[in-house]
Amino acid sequence: MIFPVFDIDSNKAFEQMALKIYAYQRQYNPVYKQYCDLLNVKEVDSLEKIPFLPIQFFKSHQVISNTDPTQITFTSSGTTGSTVSKHLVTDLKVYDHSLDDSFKATYGAIEDYVVLALLPHYLDRTGSSLVYMAQRWINKSGRTESGFYLNNLEELASILKNLQKTNQKVILIGVTFALLQLAEQYAMPLDNVIIIETGGMKGMRKEIVKPELHQILKTAFPQASIQSEYGMTELLSQAYASDGINFTTPQWMKVITRDTNDPLSLIDNGKTGGLNIIDLANYNSCSFIATQDLGKSFKDGSFQVLGRFDHSDIRGCNLMAVN
Repeated sequence: MIFPVFDIDSNKAFEQMALKIYAYQRQYNPVYKQYCDLLNVKEVDSLEKIPFLPIQFFKSHQVISNTDPTQITFTSSGTTGSTVSKHLVTDLKVYDHSLDDSFKATYGAIEDYVVLALLPHYLDRTGSSLVYMAQRWINKSGRTESGFYLNNLEELASILKNLQKTNQKVILIGVTFALLQLAEQYAMPLDNVIIIETGGMKGMRKEIVKPELHQILKTAFPQASIQSEYGMTELLSQAYASDGINFTTPQWMKVITRDTNDPLSLIDNGKTGGLNIIDLANYNSCSFIATQDLGKSFKDGSFQVLGRFDHSDIRGCNLMAVN
């Protein structure tokens, strides 16, 4: 079944579509159906009553809402021997549509940019939704300079310097530890460059808070725009923060907060809690996900990410066994 989620143009339309997708997934997603049954939740008439599936179930179950063949499986990165999340995607065109519409709404025409992707470790494995996203941006940019960079920072720095001579608009998307290495070794003024950090130390360096990270990047690249992307394996949509802190979502995605001590209860805007995500592009898997991120959501639809639960803080997931 196809839901026209990318045509949503109002909060009312979003709620109507969310309720339709809830009813569909309540019936056709076995994992979500069992979870709702155990909560004794059946029909709902508002967003506030929709149950959010703990994100850990993407590690232990096949979270899928149809019987179509899987076109691609996106997997999370993990340490050796750890269990990774698996997002079974039965219609890759939905992800493509989400990527294209989000980029255009946030940055304009992709053809106006050279796209440089600094994603070591992600390129070393298969199944990364982030690599897929970057590859699509690179392909659609149509620029010969666009491409991936693994550990060849000197070559990347050289290309950035050359692009500065032409006033070409550039997007440099990278994981945190690699951007820090670039900042330490090749600081330079970067005009017309948007640096999008996607998070991720992956055990490569000591974790630092986002304001510290952005200050380091702003010092090394004083004329660049330092921004952030929020996405994950279990989602087909992303949010972007032009100031690096306050994320905004596309029309088919919303973020709300839940009580950290009572995960089935939502809390007011501006208060710190666990982040619940409605991603209507996930209509073939699960659109209602309780993440392990801590943050705040606001009345205007924006949100902030403040950290993550540690394992001992995860509550409300013991209704179904997570292995």
